[in-house]
Amino acid sequence: MRGEGIQIGRINGIPILLHPSWFLIFALIAFSFVSEFDALHLDIPVPQLWALGLLTSALFFGSLVFHEMSHSVIAKHYKIPVVSITLFVFGGVARIARDPARAIEEFNIAVAGPISSYLLAGGFWLVARQAGSNAILGALAGSLAWINFSLATFNLIPGFPLDGGRIFRAIVWGVTKDYGKSTRIAARGGQIVGYAMIAAGVATAMGNYAPLGGTISGIWLAFIGWFILNAARQSRAQSDARGALEGLRVADIMTPELPTIGREISLEDYARELMRTGRRAHLVVAHEQLVGLMTAEALHSVPQEDWDVTSVQAVMLPKDKLHWAAPEEPALSLLDRMRTIGMQQMPVIAGGSVVGIVTRDSILRVLQARQELSSFARQ
Repeated sequence: MRGEGIQIGRINGIPILLHPSWFLIFALIAFSFVSEFDALHLDIPVPQLWALGLLTSALFFGSLVFHEMSHSVIAKHYKIPVVSITLFVFGGVARIARDPARAIEEFNIAVAGPISSYLLAGGFWLVARQAGSNAILGALAGSLAWINFSLATFNLIPGFPLDGGRIFRAIVWGVTKDYGKSTRIAARGGQIVGYAMIAAGVATAMGNYAPLGGTISGIWLAFIGWFILNAARQSRAQSDARGALEGLRVADIMTPELPTIGREISLEDYARELMRTGRRAHLVVAHEQLVGLMTAEALHSVPQEDWDVTSVQAVMLPKDKLHWAAPEEPALSLLDRMRTIGMQQMPVIAGGSVVGIVTRDSILRVLQARQELSSFARQ
């Protein structure tokens, strides 16, 4: 989950996105609330029952936004840009532009989410207590109190990248003073939690532990465990990659080969060039001067039936909007900057001239070479 989705608004300058998977889980949760309220015999018409279920589901996802905004507010307090908040099938995620610089920052950002959910749970519990004879309000507030309490408690499980895993990483980081080591330990813990949840889910689905919830709950638990397992593996891989790039400059990871194309060629011709070379980014030149950057992402933003009548110049990123790097810039700083602005390639400029380009492929080549050298050194 990296910022994909439909933007529905902004809160405190942070885009709020809905991933396509959100619509499925919203409908399923609304249906579960309808079933729960129906079992309470509230004696209301079916349309109102569904309206209540949809409202409760919407308030639940509003609670998720509040949870992620709590992370974001603390991150912004530490001058860490927040790129977006995305709601998806497993809940929500706040995407920040860079990792915290200190263990205490990581701890405070991570713990803010569960605290906010516990506060919401307490607030909804008080509303339910004061609802009196209003059974509908009592049912709605009671459900939201329980689900926020469960959300906070679940997130405190010490499985990275859950909040509890990030809290655990912050503690290990504070003790060892080693960010990479703490990430590897926390990621290993996340993998253990993931495997445990998958095992528990399979056992539940097979009926060995019926009190845990049955087949559907078991499948869902295993699915969440699989998600945590994969996220922990990716976090470990990202940490290893950052460690491999530690101390390198942009000049060390760029490729000096400068693939260029003319701005007048059609997108159909550009697609053929992509197929021929396998490159995903090209510098656009006119009269031997740089005028923009063309990428595979820009190509696919145009319907294929229009490729033969659309030029590269029409969809390229023009020079005046082009982000660029200097050869002496630290590699990790550039990666954080590329993540913030959502770019996968960036030209390198020195003395007013383009001297290279950093792409995903050029970074992967450096990582592979360093990993091979590391493996050889251990033999």
